[in-house]
Amino acid sequence: MSSMQQVLAAGPPVSVNGPRRPRGYRQLRGADFRWAIAFVLPYAAVFVVFVVYPFGYALWIASKPSLYAELVADRSYLPTVVNTLLFVGLGVNIKMFLALLLSGFFMRRRRWIRALLGVYVLPWVIAAAQACVSFHWMLQDQGLVDGLLSGLFGIYGPIWFNDRWLALGWNIIVYIWKWMPFWTVIFLAVRIKIPRDIHDAAEVDGATGARRFIHVTFPLLANLYLVCTLLSTLWTVGDFTTVYLVSGGGPRGSTDVLAVIATQVVHPEKAWETGGWRPSATRAEAPDEHPQECPHHPIQSTPDGASGWCR
Repeated sequence: MSSMQQVLAAGPPVSVNGPRRPRGYRQLRGADFRWAIAFVLPYAAVFVVFVVYPFGYALWIASKPSLYAELVADRSYLPTVVNTLLFVGLGVNIKMFLALLLSGFFMRRRRWIRALLGVYVLPWVIAAAQACVSFHWMLQDQGLVDGLLSGLFGIYGPIWFNDRWLALGWNIIVYIWKWMPFWTVIFLAVRIKIPRDIHDAAEVDGATGARRFIHVTFPLLANLYLVCTLLSTLWTVGDFTTVYLVSGGGPRGSTDVLAVIATQVVHPEKAWETGGWRPSATRAEAPDEHPQECPHHPIQSTPDGASGWCR
């Protein structure tokens, strides 16, 4: 046997029939193929109706250049963009950072910490609308917040929704309070899966406390943290509930975000059909046909005669 024949004999077998298909692969034929199509069609139809069509319709509507000129010319557009950037930028980043830190706190194996975790996730369990409305009423004149300030410190609190920055700050606080438990649980679940040997080795090398978090824990969570931040940003840009039900955009629309303005533009006829959910004094153009009075601040009525909220 020649040397070439020996090399060929010793080498791996070469298939002349082409690449093999992976195990478990089976081409669908006949009835199996028809059943597969039957199961896929409903999902495809839902995707086309609720994803492809809305996006295509929106792109078709936005194809007119004159709309963008009209949008920029609107004096409320730029302040609304600034509000949206502040609401999303501060809300998302503060929420994610605190959630990451608190996930380390809840890693401790103590019974009272586990019980505290159950209480901590309650804001996430509560419906967003009820939570936001509750905060709105707590921040009213002589509400819970003003009562605590007066009883504990002897301070008479401001009218929170008469100042743009106070109202915007409370929108951000309520948003963080509502959604931070969800992301904390996500980070906690991943941190539990980190092998204990890694932390033990870092502790032997002298990395404890903050140094271990910076050089060991955070690099392991960096990719997850980035993905969660991007997802949270996408969801927060479209957050309508928080601003609409906490500050109502007040005072006079100065804290509105793009999601609220978009809803008002699409459904202008529903501005007063919320049954008092939105403070009536937040829009500069709100009619004042039947003004009423409350012991502390004037109340402006809606066009149909229903009383609005105290300013």
